[in-house]
Amino acid sequence: MDSLQNHFLIAMPSLQDTYFERSLIYICEHDEKGAMGIVVNKPSGIIVDELLEQMELSEEPEPISTLAREVLAGGPVNPERGFVLHTTQDCWSNSDAITPEVMLTTSQDILACLGSDKAPEKFVIALGYAGWTRGQLEQELTENTWLSIPASPELLFDIEHDKRWQLATESLGFDIWQLSQHAGHA
Repeated sequence: MDSLQNHFLIAMPSLQDTYFERSLIYICEHDEKGAMGIVVNKPSGIIVDELLEQMELSEEPEPISTLAREVLAGGPVNPERGFVLHTTQDCWSNSDAITPEVMLTTSQDILACLGSDKAPEKFVIALGYAGWTRGQLEQELTENTWLSIPASPELLFDIEHDKRWQLATESLGFDIWQLSQHAGHA
């Protein structure tokens, strides 16, 4: 099994009327036990500045950059739990390096620093995650539910979330709307 860690899953157009319709998922972990990822293009309706104010984590935070202003709906599993995908910094508790450029942090200490000079250069905040049990993601890939591409920090951090799915599909080099929803078997 090839790991899809540090890849994007692109929802196929046939995946309609579900939580994952037109979603782009960054895969944080993928091994023999299953997979875990964060949906990086679906807004939750919560603004980061408001979240920080409600949590009383920051006295006078600087306004958050436009690209990171919204908290994203990271997935249907544990939607009350927060995740921060960010550029590498080694000063947070409960952080895991996914690549030399991307880390995942689940502790509140990073939230207290957002909007300050101690914050990571780039970040995405999400509530919840997408999870797959052993073999489930592989099965969904064979059923043409998802396409995968190697992830890029640019698509993860530098593109507006509502444009990420479209740009990911365009990177495939063909029109995704022309694909059949049926898997071929020889």
